Amino acid sequence: MKKFRRLFVYIKPYWGLAILNAIFNVLGAVFALFSLTMAIPFLGVLFDIQEPVRNKLPLAFNVESIQHYFNYFLTNQIDNHGKIAALLLVCVVVIMSSLFKNFCIFLANYFMAPIRNGVIRDIRNKLYNKILKLPLSYFSNERKGDILSRMSSDIQEVEWSIMSSIEMIFRDPLTILIYFFTLLFMSYELTLFVLVLLPLSGFVIGKIGKTLRKQSNQGQRRMGGILSVVEETLSGLRIIKGFNAEPKMKERFNSMNSFYTQLMIKIFRRRYLASPLSEFMGTIVLVIMMYYGGSMVLNDKSYLSPQEFIAYIIIFSQIINPAKAFSQAYYNIQKGMASLDRIEAVLFADDIIYENAEPISVTKFKSCIEFINVSFKYKDEYVVKNVNLKIEKGKTVALVGPSGAGKSTIADLIPRFFDVSDGDILIDGISIKDIKIKDLRSLMGIVTQQPILFNDTFYNNIAFGAINTTEEKVKEACIVANAYDFIKVYPNHLYTNIGDSGNKLSGGQKQRISIARAVLKNPPILILDEATSSLDTESERLVQDALTKLMNNRTSIVIAHRLSTIINADEIFVINNGEIVERGNHTELINLNGLYKRLHDIQNQHVSL
Repeated sequence: MKKFRRLFVYIKPYWGLAILNAIFNVLGAVFALFSLTMAIPFLGVLFDIQEPVRNKLPLAFNVESIQHYFNYFLTNQIDNHGKIAALLLVCVVVIMSSLFKNFCIFLANYFMAPIRNGVIRDIRNKLYNKILKLPLSYFSNERKGDILSRMSSDIQEVEWSIMSSIEMIFRDPLTILIYFFTLLFMSYELTLFVLVLLPLSGFVIGKIGKTLRKQSNQGQRRMGGILSVVEETLSGLRIIKGFNAEPKMKERFNSMNSFYTQLMIKIFRRRYLASPLSEFMGTIVLVIMMYYGGSMVLNDKSYLSPQEFIAYIIIFSQIINPAKAFSQAYYNIQKGMASLDRIEAVLFADDIIYENAEPISVTKFKSCIEFINVSFKYKDEYVVKNVNLKIEKGKTVALVGPSGAGKSTIADLIPRFFDVSDGDILIDGISIKDIKIKDLRSLMGIVTQQPILFNDTFYNNIAFGAINTTEEKVKEACIVANAYDFIKVYPNHLYTNIGDSGNKLSGGQKQRISIARAVLKNPPILILDEATSSLDTESERLVQDALTKLMNNRTSIVIAHRLSTIINADEIFVINNGEIVERGNHTELINLNGLYKRLHDIQNQHVSL
């Protein structure tokens, strides 16, 4: 029950619509019941066993009074117009009851539509917002395909399995209750006898439903794995083809897909079992009730008349369909709850990067950035250890060292992509943990080794995140970044779509678009993460020229693989195994004859070769 209450947290904003849905479901059930109870006078008139009612009683709002009044009215019709007219009247009443019943069902579903779709929209929005909010460290432990699976197939499963079943949950229990109390009113002995049999069928259905949820969870995880393989294939298609690895990837995908298919076959077989099983159990109960009740009527041990007993059976038989639908909904919800569990695993994941209750608003960078005994732990292992450094405003500092030394991690600590495990980072003497995260990141522009571009136009990629910018400003940023020369060649200029991840552009062109984006932002602090390391000589020259313009009069933190690009840095920090092992300018470090000198000599040898 606790698990089902989680569903109603998402439905709560739509409680007004839910109440309207419930009201019209009740009215639909009442009209359905009224049309069924017409079987009693219909059979009485047809077989000439209907007792005439000629004394009129005041009309009250209860079943007995309504039935008495209708029988009085029917007797009048028989006396004045004959039995055929009375039968016609019963038929008209049944048709009108059916009309009102179906109109109420339509209205109930009419009000359910915004609940069903609104809840799915809210879950999708929450999940996407949470993905934006989660720190980078979270995605280091998760497969991209699994995240995509939760956003797509899991949400779709919630929509189809749970939200379609919510309609039944609001409708069918009310229908069953109304029919049940009517049966109880007609014959409490017979109804109590039936009530003893029903829990047995409910137990069998519930037992199978539990295993369905467990298997569904496995199925959604396997779908995440399949999407991960597809995503890796699309990203690495050049390597797959280049190494003739198509058979290997095909075998890997086919194996995962076959396992998933077998699992889903089991799940759907159990799911399809719900309807026939519940119908079979209902039929057993109905037959037992018919035998037991029929023997009571035949032996005159029941106060039910034959036509009332037939009406009782008809009404009871109408419980089977909503009970069957309700059990089907239960199965579907068990399957959908597995997807909801996976979605909520992301929604309730720890944000890790917390903002103070009353953060300090900062709009300018005034003096310096300072690392004080900073260490950072990743999976119980320190990757940054006891770093102390100071970056003065307007200075250019470089972080160099072997691959995996911790250079990028140190830079990522400044905008709080990760939070320090020990020590602190200060900007103008204020701990970055006390500054508004939005304000902190507004001070910084970032250019990464692999340009991050979106499937959009040049203009929207460059103006990404910028507020109230203009075409003229974007154009100026392109000129500074040495990008406008190739942009203006396209027919639509700045409004040309650059393709998925900018795949219509060369590596150097992508990087210059990234630099133009940073130029437009005009940040006081610049972080350049190996921005030229993957470029050819000509592209590097153009990008380096653009970077030089960008770094002018800014505080710059440059992560460099090619040492030739940072020889003019004001200070160079040599990182190894997460620690600063050397510091100084280019000349000082060469004279020190340590790790920097060794890296410098190796690169010079490669250049000469």
